[in-house]
Amino acid sequence: MALQAAGRQSLVDTVVDQLRTQLTSGAWTVGDRIPTEHTLAEQLGVGRNTVREAVRVLVHAGLLESRQGNGTFVRSAADPSAVLRGMRHAGALEVTEVRVALEAEAARLAAERRDTHDLLRLRAALATLHEEGDRDADADMAFHLAVVEATHNTAFIEVYRFFSVRVHEVLVHALGDQDMPPVDIAVHEALVDAVEAGDPVAADAAVRALLKVPIDALRQLGVR
Repeated sequence: MALQAAGRQSLVDTVVDQLRTQLTSGAWTVGDRIPTEHTLAEQLGVGRNTVREAVRVLVHAGLLESRQGNGTFVRSAADPSAVLRGMRHAGALEVTEVRVALEAEAARLAAERRDTHDLLRLRAALATLHEEGDRDADADMAFHLAVVEATHNTAFIEVYRFFSVRVHEVLVHALGDQDMPPVDIAVHEALVDAVEAGDPVAADAAVRALLKVPIDALRQLGVR
């Protein structure tokens, strides 16, 4: 199936839909390397930044996988978009409250099951948060995904990958021109320390302290 040039409206969404169609139609199969950003940008008639953002959405959704130095590969053809569309009826505060439940349990499991590799990844993700600044949404999402992956629960990880896409969407939409709440690095460090110490109670508490920040911001804005 040939890619069609994207229209001018909602370019990222249009490109996401085009790439998703390639996946669900079987034009690209699991294990395939997709065309480069440059090639896709030319085929779709958009800028490389637009393609990059669309690919990032599908990576977070678990459909694509970026491999440093090798390109981007098809990870799954199972499309989670129906689930995500169903969540569009939920409010930002509602979605964030569900996030608390998911991440608190993930933190507890991570504290019980983490291994040396998980701790190295968590420390690396924490270092990236320090480097990228306290408002970098991608760095923050990568950190929380690293916590979830330390559960070693495949089902949990896949559910969270899909869910995290919606979390990012609702926060951006709800806050509009308002600044995203700053990331509290100290509480992130407390979470990593609790996971490393094997303390599920402290890990649970750290997650709840972390997510109190966006919840309070949404309540102050009167968002449900």
